[in-house]
Amino acid sequence: MKSATWLWPISGAASLFALWWAVIVLFEVRPFIAPNPVAVVGALWTNRSLLLSNLMPTAMEALCGFFVGNFIAVTLATIFIHSATLRRMYFPVAVIFNTIPVIALSPVLILLFGVSIASKIIIAAVICLFPTLVNMIRGFESVSASELELMRVMSASRREVFFRLRLPRSLPFLFAALRIACTTSVIGAIVSEWIGTDTGIGVLIIQATFDYRTELLYAAIVTSSALALAMFGTVALLEHVFVRWRTN
Repeated sequence: MKSATWLWPISGAASLFALWWAVIVLFEVRPFIAPNPVAVVGALWTNRSLLLSNLMPTAMEALCGFFVGNFIAVTLATIFIHSATLRRMYFPVAVIFNTIPVIALSPVLILLFGVSIASKIIIAAVICLFPTLVNMIRGFESVSASELELMRVMSASRREVFFRLRLPRSLPFLFAALRIACTTSVIGAIVSEWIGTDTGIGVLIIQATFDYRTELLYAAIVTSSALALAMFGTVALLEHVFVRWRTN
């Protein structure tokens, strides 16, 4: 049954590749506009060293931003759940901050922190912070009134209520947010590279676009997608390990 489960996404991907190829052939799309799948695979192999060397800084920025952004989000959610006053004061600020497009925020952060890796990590962290913050608040609040009353009857401290009740209940919400954050952190890292750097998948995408090297452009996109997919798979594996009581 598990092997059959994997056949569905593989079949879906194969059908999309077949559709892609059919559109290229039927409409005689020129290679500089959109290459066929075989040309993209060839570009992946031919430019493997170039892609790998540019993938490394992007992966570092995305991973560091992922960990920093989610750590701050969980910390803020913990503070908000224990202080209604701070939540009323600063949660609307977080909502407003989240409305700023990352492409508009990136130049501001570059000016503040320079073109070093720190600014790119901050941008990747910012873009994945808010979904985790919202989900963690919902997760902490998902406990029922009867459960809280039972903990009070048992003379549980706020610390025990948090670690024995609220935190375990929030894990499904946390991993749902992490699934989103692992892809958005890659987006944040790539967008930050468009502003000011000379290495990274984002830079390679811009260079390939201006040079009309569409095979390399598509290969860079596939590489960034593979990074996000690897992070997504890792999160899914960790969820299976730590939330077994929900998946079994």
